[in-house]
Amino acid sequence: MPLFIYNSLSKKKEEFVPLQGKTVKMYTCGVTVYDRCHIGHGRSLYVFDVVRRYLKCRGYDLQFVRNITDVDDKIIARAQETGRSSKDLSEEQIRLYHEDLKRLDVAPADVEPRATDDIADMVTHIQALIDKGYAYASDADVYFDVRAFKDYGKLSGQGIDQMQEAVRIDKDSRKKDPLDFALWKSSKPGEPTWESPWGGGRPGWHIECSCMSMKHLRTQTLDIHAGGRDLIFPHHENEIAQSEALTGKPFAKYWIHHGLLTINGQKMSKSSGNFITIQQALSKYPADELKMFFLFSHYSSPIDFTEDKILEARKALAKFDVLFYRAAQLLQNKDLEPVQAGFITKYKNEFTAAMDDDFNTPKALAALFSLINDTNLFIDQNTDDSAYLGVIYHAVDVLENLGRNIFGLFLKEKTQELTSELQGLLDRRLAAKQAKDFQLSDKIREELRGKGIAVEDTKSGQTWRWI
Repeated sequence: MPLFIYNSLSKKKEEFVPLQGKTVKMYTCGVTVYDRCHIGHGRSLYVFDVVRRYLKCRGYDLQFVRNITDVDDKIIARAQETGRSSKDLSEEQIRLYHEDLKRLDVAPADVEPRATDDIADMVTHIQALIDKGYAYASDADVYFDVRAFKDYGKLSGQGIDQMQEAVRIDKDSRKKDPLDFALWKSSKPGEPTWESPWGGGRPGWHIECSCMSMKHLRTQTLDIHAGGRDLIFPHHENEIAQSEALTGKPFAKYWIHHGLLTINGQKMSKSSGNFITIQQALSKYPADELKMFFLFSHYSSPIDFTEDKILEARKALAKFDVLFYRAAQLLQNKDLEPVQAGFITKYKNEFTAAMDDDFNTPKALAALFSLINDTNLFIDQNTDDSAYLGVIYHAVDVLENLGRNIFGLFLKEKTQELTSELQGLLDRRLAAKQAKDFQLSDKIREELRGKGIAVEDTKSGQTWRWI
């Protein structure tokens, strides 16, 4: 079956056909390293990791590049505020970013270029745009001449007049037109600087992504360019202009944009306290809970982070745990071969169909939960079936593989042994529950959670899992 992707450029779903056979060259905009990554970044990192995983499982040879912006106005401003060098600040934040990736169980990209390593290529690109009449130097700065590129606005769907209204208050006397954007910025005293034909300075943000994506994917046309919806204008619009003006070729065939994240219905803001870093989130919730929360919504939809929704994610994960626990008791020390069953094939096909439809994770999850429900029914109602254990083995294997290989769940091996202390707490908690001493039961549950064990009450009784 074909895979369909909603293309932000054409504004419609299109069958995914890579430019070169089964090779897929994918680029996503990475982080600007001036502060800790927040959970909005976490969603971006995770949803495109799911896309990456699914394309690989579909048999594509995926080449994946995600950049790191380590020279930028925000980095310079934060460094000046804290009395540090831009390099020291960015190095620290890159280290913390990689720690966040590891704790999220999101793999690094195949290549993660830093902007500061590719500035010579950016200078070459900018000079070529000047030579072709698409850019101009003004003092020691260089700007892209937006009106010289006739297709400007094709991604965002905005006309020049609409854009003019948006930038009129930011008119810069050094520009020919308020819409023109910086390709090269002259450095002020004390700021990081690199030599160029126009004097000491640094690249603009937009040119960084154009150069790094084409250089490290070794192509002038990407198969997929991905990023947040907030980057469509002006960042991605400007990437298209400065790339296609140079090459005369489409910059990317498919554009994928994820929706934005709010917290309790409000835009994230540090000043109002409505802001959660990945580090803060993962100190409170296991990575799988955060991932399940992200999976509840289609990647292109906006998503609102609340405690209630995290609780829903926790309960959803518990459904996997309960079935895995039941199956483990039945399959322990058995040498089995998987046995096909119609209900397993049905839900596996539904999962694939959902993911083929623009990576529809809510529908794909629904297929997995249906498989869990029917597997539990099979366990309860088919004990006399000669293939009983083989079917259960196959169902659990499918759930684990799809959850792990596509969604990146269940990656942390639960190999830790229960100590006598922890087993004692579980036994005391169960006894308190049976005695209807709910206050003590809840107290012990919280104590266990602090020791890395989540306890759930199900129809089958008390179950637990490592977190």
